[in-house]
Amino acid sequence: MFRIVLICSLLTTVFSSYAQTDSLIFTNGNYIVGEIKSMDLGIIGIETDYSDSDFSIEWEGIQEIHTTSVFLITLSDGRRYHGPLRSVGDGQIEIIRASGDNVTVPAYEIVYLNSIDDTFLSRLSASFDLGFSFTKARNLRQFNFSLGLGYLAEKWALGMDYSFVASNQDEVDRIQRGDGSATFQYFLPKDWYALASLSLLSSTEMMLNLRTTTKVGLGKYLIHTNQTYWGVAAGLNFNNEDYYEEDARQSLEGYLGTELNMYDVGDLNLTARVAAYPSFTESGRWRMDIGINSKYDLPLDFYLRAGFTLNYDNQPVEGAGTTDYTFQFGVGWEL
Repeated sequence: MFRIVLICSLLTTVFSSYAQTDSLIFTNGNYIVGEIKSMDLGIIGIETDYSDSDFSIEWEGIQEIHTTSVFLITLSDGRRYHGPLRSVGDGQIEIIRASGDNVTVPAYEIVYLNSIDDTFLSRLSASFDLGFSFTKARNLRQFNFSLGLGYLAEKWALGMDYSFVASNQDEVDRIQRGDGSATFQYFLPKDWYALASLSLLSSTEMMLNLRTTTKVGLGKYLIHTNQTYWGVAAGLNFNNEDYYEEDARQSLEGYLGTELNMYDVGDLNLTARVAAYPSFTESGRWRMDIGINSKYDLPLDFYLRAGFTLNYDNQPVEGAGTTDYTFQFGVGWEL
């Protein structure tokens, strides 16, 4: 083992001029030297000077890690740190902090790494996918796309997404649906977080020109590992609705939500979200939103995506349906 560590250290010195200053030693005794980019969903990515594409390695297959790169680090109990890493034996990893009070944790407690510098792009994530279909009968044309953006800082995160579906057919009214959201999270101790979110929805099925919802609340991750995230949240929501042929409606609602993310299934990532909104100002009214997404990773940062979204309102306006749902399939690319 000493010989392996010595060789790894020498290689790190040789390649330092090429910014390849991180090293990984595997459980089978092999090693790799390069620049670690991230570890997420149980997979660590490392760039080397001798390969055109990054290597993806299972986190559980790593025996030792030594870096000079600086990372944003998230632990399974919700603690967040900032600094390089080095293994100190027996499956323990030391987080080297600028303040000098280093932290040592078991490797399995590290659930997220993101290599950062002072640039905006180093903390930004983005994805985009689209799909299109055409049928000769009545010139049926269907189009869908979705866009996602994210920014992660040490104590907070911002996420934005938007999806759109449209269908055109001869002798039939155009059908379309668009929904999007922007969510801010501020991370608190012990895996708690505060959230604020703005959501938009337009739907011909529900006769909505636009629904805007603004919610604030508090959440907690109940499970936070390299295989699964599961969180719950609760708070208040202000609902404002503009309909095609009806007066606008406004209401104050409660908010109860849960999100499950499972990703230890090869290249497949599964996410499910459920949110319920009981109204405080409209007697007996309640709404529910459900979203299920699956993403299968392809080479060169491309992916296949399939999604299902459902919106339910037990007191819709006259002429509108109580339920609207969509299935979406597309090919996308992520940054």
